[in-house]
Amino acid sequence: MNASGIMNEMTKTSEKLIKGYEVLQNIKEVEIATTPKDLVWERDLVKLYHYKRETPAKCKIPVLVSFAMMNRHDVLDLQPDRSLMKKLLDEGLDIYIMDWGYPQKQHKYLTMEDYILDFMGGAVDFVRKSTKSDKIHKMGICMGGTFSAIYAAIFPEKLQSLSVYVTPFDFSDQGSCMLYKWTKDINVDAMVDSLGIIPADMLNAGFSSLKPSMDVAKYIGVMDMMQDEAKIMNFLRMEKWKADCPDLPGEMFRKYIKDLWQENKLIKGELMIGKYKINLKKITMPFLNIYATEDNIIPNSSTIPVNDLIGSKDKELYAFPGGHIGVFVGAKSQKELAPKVAKWVLDKS
Repeated sequence: MNASGIMNEMTKTSEKLIKGYEVLQNIKEVEIATTPKDLVWERDLVKLYHYKRETPAKCKIPVLVSFAMMNRHDVLDLQPDRSLMKKLLDEGLDIYIMDWGYPQKQHKYLTMEDYILDFMGGAVDFVRKSTKSDKIHKMGICMGGTFSAIYAAIFPEKLQSLSVYVTPFDFSDQGSCMLYKWTKDINVDAMVDSLGIIPADMLNAGFSSLKPSMDVAKYIGVMDMMQDEAKIMNFLRMEKWKADCPDLPGEMFRKYIKDLWQENKLIKGELMIGKYKINLKKITMPFLNIYATEDNIIPNSSTIPVNDLIGSKDKELYAFPGGHIGVFVGAKSQKELAPKVAKWVLDKS
């Protein structure tokens, strides 16, 4: 490029920056998770919310949603036109959602048993009792899906159906996925014994290392979108969600990593949760297993095998064309996935 071309590029870049600055100056607040909901139950750091409906639900049996503990569930309601929760409400479901909270130093001894039997179990029983439903629909996402499946194997009589999204089950070597290779070698005992609470920043650094080129490309693209308020707001909402990650209780993390990621006890039928030995054959309710075909965090080979191991006769695999987060925020999620899931839940009611 000659000197004239370089000057033209510099001028264009300066104009983009000036316009972008003007757009950013007009942004007052970045809001996410705006779909109205009421706090209806809490236990220690965990809260349960019930989404408000303007019309009666088509589905009389309520749905309880549990997201992963290392991220906030707000991504399920990122903005009105990119909200899995709002779309499911529009499709007629009655939805409750768990908020795992922000663990502090005093929570470092919380275990997987506390999360699955006490917190998740308490929320399930509250929804059952408050709605006079013997059984409820359970939805679990990523880590929340794994925990939901474990709960379903212990208390199948309490669930009308189980649907899971981008959920890991088989933690054996998953080929080129760095997350699975990295996790096999970490000294989790040293981490937990020295830290007590596992910092979110440490975990996020690991996730960022899976595909570092994505972070570079993301920030290169910001300059082009800065002139468009709608696009920059989409970007800022996602960045706000990514930055809001809770720390994790050490003892829960210790068992989660050692028993699942390192020793693969769930698939082997060797996992113990308190007095319960987890047998996937005891998952007998209708089961929907949704995986993202381009998922670089949870490989399909980690998600799919559980369908051959559970006891449900009514079970379905659903391949969603996209990535791990696209399941919740992509346009195809709104147009295709949410209506599919809502219809499936209604059919199983």
